[in-house]
Amino acid sequence: MPPEDQSHKRPVVTRFAPSPTGALHIGGARTALFAWAYARKHSGRFILRIEDTDRKRSSPESTRGIIRDLAWLGLFSDEGPKYPCMKSACGCGKGPDEDFDPYNRQLGDNGPYFQSQRAEQGIYDHYVDLLLEAGEAYEEDGAVRLKMGDHRGDIVFTDAVYGEIKVKAADLEDFVIRRGEDGGKLPTFHFAVVVDDALMGVTHVIRGQEHLSNTIKHAALYDALAKITEDNVTWARPVWVHTPSIINPGGSKMSKRDKAKVVRAYCKNQIEEIGRDEFISTVSGVDLDILRIPDDEAPDGVNLSDMDFAEFIDGTSDDMNTGNYIARKCNLTLPEINVDDFKRAGYLPEVCLNYIALLGWNPGNDLERFDLDFLKQHFDLDRIGKSNSTFDREKLKAFNGDTLRALPADDFACLLADYVKAYRQDWGEAGVFNGDDWQAFCAAVQERTHTLPDPLDANAYLIKSDDAIQYDFTPKPVRKAMTGNGGAGIRLLEELRAVFDGLPEENFGHAAHETINKTAEAAGINMGKYAQPVRIAVSGSTVTPPLDVTLDLLGKSATLERIDRCLAEAKTHMETHA
Repeated sequence: MPPEDQSHKRPVVTRFAPSPTGALHIGGARTALFAWAYARKHSGRFILRIEDTDRKRSSPESTRGIIRDLAWLGLFSDEGPKYPCMKSACGCGKGPDEDFDPYNRQLGDNGPYFQSQRAEQGIYDHYVDLLLEAGEAYEEDGAVRLKMGDHRGDIVFTDAVYGEIKVKAADLEDFVIRRGEDGGKLPTFHFAVVVDDALMGVTHVIRGQEHLSNTIKHAALYDALAKITEDNVTWARPVWVHTPSIINPGGSKMSKRDKAKVVRAYCKNQIEEIGRDEFISTVSGVDLDILRIPDDEAPDGVNLSDMDFAEFIDGTSDDMNTGNYIARKCNLTLPEINVDDFKRAGYLPEVCLNYIALLGWNPGNDLERFDLDFLKQHFDLDRIGKSNSTFDREKLKAFNGDTLRALPADDFACLLADYVKAYRQDWGEAGVFNGDDWQAFCAAVQERTHTLPDPLDANAYLIKSDDAIQYDFTPKPVRKAMTGNGGAGIRLLEELRAVFDGLPEENFGHAAHETINKTAEAAGINMGKYAQPVRIAVSGSTVTPPLDVTLDLLGKSATLERIDRCLAEAKTHMETHA
């Protein structure tokens, strides 16, 4: 019989144990959130442990990214590797500690918290040897296997979400717990995770349902290790909690491969339209015989060969060094999958946490909006559902917009400024705004903002040179405002241009706005008839923040320069299309 589950009699200890083989998936963040919240609800401990025994795929940069992303979300552990700079963790994760050593600062009495370091200390070998001595395991071709089948008997365990799981002894095969020489004699995931959870006192293992089938092996390991008597080690099984999968609206699992699929589909479409060689030329801008990215442009210092490109397009590789480079070159928008994607896309950490908490967990009372303090008080396992959860980006965006619009104006301005510094070099280098100008801009755009890049993308004309503004008079709103009715908008714009020329530089936007009001009133014409041609002239679009703010930010000189160019091009357009 398996040992009695004693987890309910011990202080609650949860853990999040990612493998540093890539960026932190948003599903991994949900696992961390649930483990963190359950520990906080029960005044327990939350451990961060890095499972990096797969040395070929693990990297320090991936480890740094995971620690950084958890810090950005505010999910700080009680034990484990620590993010060294709390200040930058609260912002966009950029700062002097960007290249911190993730192995250097570990807090807690159960370390080290990296499996590679634990392996070096012989922790796993010790328990492998004990299992061998007890006859619970055996060596074959250099690898060590745990005895299953009739030796172990039927395996039964209860999952807090999916209920009782039972597998007959006849269906259980012996499995490797330590690799042979070719595998560096390293422990397998199954063995290391059980040993670490037991030695660290983990009482509740919360993880994705993809691990549900693994738990049969883990239960067997707990049972085998429970036969070994050692001081201060409790081999009682933990409570296993497997959470439902997060899926895309179409039903597929939300995966890191979704990005590669988007890039690959675009590439294949372009190859069909213009041919492979021509497309490669467009992407690379270099000789067609070998697609090689200059070192200063290569992501992570990796050069992209023609073979890399071919393998990516053919689907034999999902390498996102290749995918991200192509996406940047072709201005593709990729789906947000990892925590860092959502950070870069301008979502707030508290919004991400709020939303992912709803993916598989129900707070009750039709409640949807809450914060971490609410989770610390109310999160429990009985409200985790079994059904897969659909990730609705539009709902997340709505949550984010509501939160941004509810911020005090100064907070929004600071938040947007931090985002510019971290991710929008184009706006940072422009140096267009300072002090009151930035506050005015932020106040004008806050109500229309859903994600932080929204106002920057929508108002890019503010940082462009005057001659970079492009005019297209074919869309209906522009045509109606400018060239319709025999070019009525052109005439109105010429009338305003003459008056604007005599206005003072100081407070130009306010004065110009007053001029538009008075001119429209005197002519008995709706103000919009005058305002729209001005908007088109300064931005190339019919949509801008309030005109007084827009023109103040541009200034008199830029406004007149753009009006002159717009008038000239509008007249040429009318002549050409007469």
